Amino acid sequence: MRSSYSRQDVELLLKDITGQIKPMEARERERAIQSGIHYSELLPAEYRPTEVYMRLYREALALHAEKTARAAALLAEKIWRKRAGQPVLVSLARAGTPVGVLIKHYLERKYGKPAPHYSISIIRDRGIDRNAMKYILARHEGKQLQFVDGWIGKGTIARELKKAIADYPGVSPELAVLSDPARLTGLYGTSEDFLIPSACLNAPVSGLFSRTVLNEKLIGPEDFHGAVYYPELEGCDVSYEFIHTVEQYFSGLDGIEEEEEKRAVTGYEEAVQIQKAFGVSQMNYIKPGIGETTRVLLRRIPWKVLVRDRGDLENVGHILRLCQEKQVEVEEYPLVNYKACGLIRELSDV
Repeated sequence: MRSSYSRQDVELLLKDITGQIKPMEARERERAIQSGIHYSELLPAEYRPTEVYMRLYREALALHAEKTARAAALLAEKIWRKRAGQPVLVSLARAGTPVGVLIKHYLERKYGKPAPHYSISIIRDRGIDRNAMKYILARHEGKQLQFVDGWIGKGTIARELKKAIADYPGVSPELAVLSDPARLTGLYGTSEDFLIPSACLNAPVSGLFSRTVLNEKLIGPEDFHGAVYYPELEGCDVSYEFIHTVEQYFSGLDGIEEEEEKRAVTGYEEAVQIQKAFGVSQMNYIKPGIGETTRVLLRRIPWKVLVRDRGDLENVGHILRLCQEKQVEVEEYPLVNYKACGLIRELSDV
């Protein structure tokens, strides 16, 4: 699979289907998904960031690069101990890929040993890419594998991973993430729902490749899951700008763990409360957390966005900007574990 990442930083175990699938605009794709077509069979049109939005992204990067570095360093140290100094990083494409690159760089600089890094696909209700797993396990021991993602929202992918890895004895299903406001893993950099700058963008900060596709017309039984490369976005590619800006703060970080803040409800319980409060028919339409809310705005049709504090521009400024661009209602709501939550519009309203 082509990408703007160096092969030394990540081996993308994906089939290149560039030019073989037509991207769909958000409204058309939302209709298809809510009529029963699985989201992985369709490719969303990639959001091309405006100049104003890119300025917001760079402001977010300047504000949160050090916090992102601290979370990545702490997570890397936990992984190093958990995998007995021999980790094989397996990031979940695509949000996990830049996080995997950061952790690889930290570990190799700190410990002077290679940390192999693969990026593979996992899809809700469809499972993990078994051909990619076969490829990795032919080269490494199962106990070395460490799955990596950007954040945990309400835990859907973490649960999908746990279910999928039951078929692989000796492989741990525990997911390592920079941010885990839902408190579902011990391998986290922080439990705060903070703005990870790479969450602001899709392909331009993730190697210029798409979210993953599993469509039987394009993906055969022996193929990896597919993805598309976006050469038209090369002019706004900031994949390595993100990596280099964050990792400049690595020196001097000691991996000291944050003090845990006690919360009244779990992330999933809060999502259930939101579902009831707003009369949302399916839990899949509740997308809590800054990262998930941003994804909703970039590739789904949102109904409304909830924010804990509209004045918290450091964390939700880019969300407010996207809501303004897309004319999405923003409502302040007393979120506990999260700073934002996206609600997807129901089919009958699309």
